[in-house]
Amino acid sequence: MAADNLQHRIKAQAATLGFAACGIAPADAAPRSGERLRQWLAEGCHGDMIWMEGRADQRASPAGLWPEVRSVIALGMSYAPAADPLRLAGEGGVGRISVYAQGGDYHDVVKRQLKALGRWLATEAGCDLKVFVDTAPVMEKPLAEAAGLGWQGKHTNLVSRTEGSWLFLGAIYTTLALTPDAPGPAACGSCDACQRACPTDAFPAPYRLDARRCISYLTIEHAGPIPSEFRRAIGNRIYGCDDCLAVCPWNKFAAAAQAQIAFQPRAELTAPALADLLRLDDAGFRQVFSGSPIKRIGRDRFVRNCLIAAGNGGDVALVAPVRGLLDDPAAVVRGAAIWALGRLDPAGLDAARWRAAGEIDAGVLAEWNGSDTIGVTPAPQPA
Repeated sequence: MAADNLQHRIKAQAATLGFAACGIAPADAAPRSGERLRQWLAEGCHGDMIWMEGRADQRASPAGLWPEVRSVIALGMSYAPAADPLRLAGEGGVGRISVYAQGGDYHDVVKRQLKALGRWLATEAGCDLKVFVDTAPVMEKPLAEAAGLGWQGKHTNLVSRTEGSWLFLGAIYTTLALTPDAPGPAACGSCDACQRACPTDAFPAPYRLDARRCISYLTIEHAGPIPSEFRRAIGNRIYGCDDCLAVCPWNKFAAAAQAQIAFQPRAELTAPALADLLRLDDAGFRQVFSGSPIKRIGRDRFVRNCLIAAGNGGDVALVAPVRGLLDDPAAVVRGAAIWALGRLDPAGLDAARWRAAGEIDAGVLAEWNGSDTIGVTPAPQPA
């Protein structure tokens, strides 16, 4: 079977499985990615994501993870939204959930289709292969750029000429020696819309991200109290942030109708009421977010996020559920409840201040004492 014909058939099969983009890169593509990764880690920009340090050598290059790999098949699946992701900004009674998390868990959906493509390829070509989504130590974005799917924009995510900034990425490592596609040429030009849109100045320079300042990191990866300096900027975002993606001009070419049905939003997650979310216990949280990527962060972290949103929203109808969380078993929830109640009902917070006498968690005590330096993050330094 001619290599070019096989590659054409790989891309055709990928399309039938719902992938909007497919390209091929050599295993030694993006050689500088490992160097940039190590510098990023050395600067501490990964924050609490310690798992990135432990497997940095495997992440740095495909061969570091699997020495037998010869080619990488990079794939993208569209999750382009039908509605404006920024439409709920400033609506105090509801929480904003990132577009990608409003439907089914993309890890499951993308990996299922990757495995289907992998089985087909193994049967057709008799090769060895491995499939990866973003839970593996794989640098999908530079590999996708090397494979011609697009380019890493100034917001550090992949941008596609046809799908904008709305692609879930996956990769298949194979022992096949496939002819690579041409890399994706960068086309951001002078546009800096994504940089200007970031509420927390998480970009110290174009193409560089300080995750410690990123709302997606703070609401998903960060386990402790939300640093006080970022709380107001978080607004009503309770899981992730779409701002830098949503303002990308290339999104105008993405068609929401082409997005996988599995990623279509669940009605109850498009504009969820904070009053309902603040009352979730662990069992209720697991039930509401069954099959959702949100389930991965756990109830305590999620309710912490909802409390920050409640404090920012100014909806006095939330005072009662916020006050009820002052005695929550989780310290991170109690601390956020103190901050939120102080924003919604300062007099009510003063009346509840007696609880501080029995508090044993240092972070919660700092909240009672009104510290404004909780978890302060170093300012990003330009390159």
